[in-house]
Amino acid sequence: MNHYGAQMMRHWKAERGPEYRQLEEPESFFAQLGQEIAELVEERARSLAGAAPPEGEGYLGRLQRLNTARLQAEGDVVREYLLPDPEPSS
Repeated sequence: MNHYGAQMMRHWKAERGPEYRQLEEPESFFAQLGQEIAELVEERARSLAGAAPPEGEGYLGRLQRLNTARLQAEGDVVREYLLPDPEPSS
């Protein structure tokens, strides 16, 4: 299980206990969920970073651009999985 899966498992245990206890195979569930999150983070980070480096971008500039894109993608995706779905309004 990767760190995203472990993070989700901790969150569910703490915040979604009844749902967590209903899982038949929590290790497998969170391993799969962690993989799904990792793939989505990678996809979004690539999109945010852009296809080609800006003209004249040096090593440190490229490193900063890629790290910023990854951190933003990770924050967005993890937040989507941690925040509960909004309740439908009647």
